[in-house]
Amino acid sequence: MLQSSGAFSNGWAIDTTAPVDLNNSNDNYHPVFKAFLAGSFSGTFSTILFQPLDLVKTRLQNSSQNVVAATVNRIQPGMITIFANIVRQEHIIGLWRGMVPSVARCVPGVGLYFSSLHWLKSKLGKENLGPMEAVSLGVIARTMSGVALIPITVIKTRYESGVYKYNSLSGALRDIYRAEGVRGLVCGLGPTLARDAPFSGLYLMFYTQTKQSIPKEWLQSSSTASVVHFSCGVLAGIAASLATNPADVLKTHMQLYPDKFPNAFSAAIYIQQTYGVQGYFKGAVPRMLRRTLMAAMAWTVFEQITRSIGLK
Repeated sequence: MLQSSGAFSNGWAIDTTAPVDLNNSNDNYHPVFKAFLAGSFSGTFSTILFQPLDLVKTRLQNSSQNVVAATVNRIQPGMITIFANIVRQEHIIGLWRGMVPSVARCVPGVGLYFSSLHWLKSKLGKENLGPMEAVSLGVIARTMSGVALIPITVIKTRYESGVYKYNSLSGALRDIYRAEGVRGLVCGLGPTLARDAPFSGLYLMFYTQTKQSIPKEWLQSSSTASVVHFSCGVLAGIAASLATNPADVLKTHMQLYPDKFPNAFSAAIYIQQTYGVQGYFKGAVPRMLRRTLMAAMAWTVFEQITRSIGLK
């Protein structure tokens, strides 16, 4: 395998270079803490920048609104139509609806993901990870962060949908717990993990295969390395996003309408009967754009930060 390869989970990179010695007494900060900070910083800007794409994706997947629109207009609203409607009804600022829970989820989520991954790599104690080892660690790390932040994921989806009118993040947590209990705070966990955890492994596979087809001198050149990493990240992100989009659609339905869709099976039946197979790819375009651009950007930023703070 190449000396440096990567994968993204929820738009984030998995760095598979050798783990740093956790017992290094010459460093004032623990490497796991450094990985947490680097991952968090790498996700902040891209999360804010690409929030409108995530908002449009959630609106496209909102079955209730789309069924009404289809009944009136006999066509399903597209990405541009949803975008225009948001600007017209909620103004430009409306495109960033749900940004607070997005940042609250993505920023610590990325930090937890990277720090968990770094800790797992150090425990494995190997200089070079094989493809299957990298995939396994990526899935485990993503599962750990995904479970920890599932309540924020639920709130984020509901904020973006336009169906729920929460006033604050803490207020949303309180309202959901009072109305639905703990079950409401973890609804859609299965599809969320089925979406995010495989994304890491799929991305790694697509990323490494694409990278191996690139001439080595391009990867070793300081002038072209960043462009190559970014391009490989985009291509891998597109493929991995399309493969995991059905799980994302199921997750959205379960988190918006937990009473109607108590499990993934009921949501799948509804989508199949209402939209057919194409229903599983609702919101695929904005999600693909957001995930791939965030992934490629996060990879570049994370690489620069980890080098500057001595994590590599």
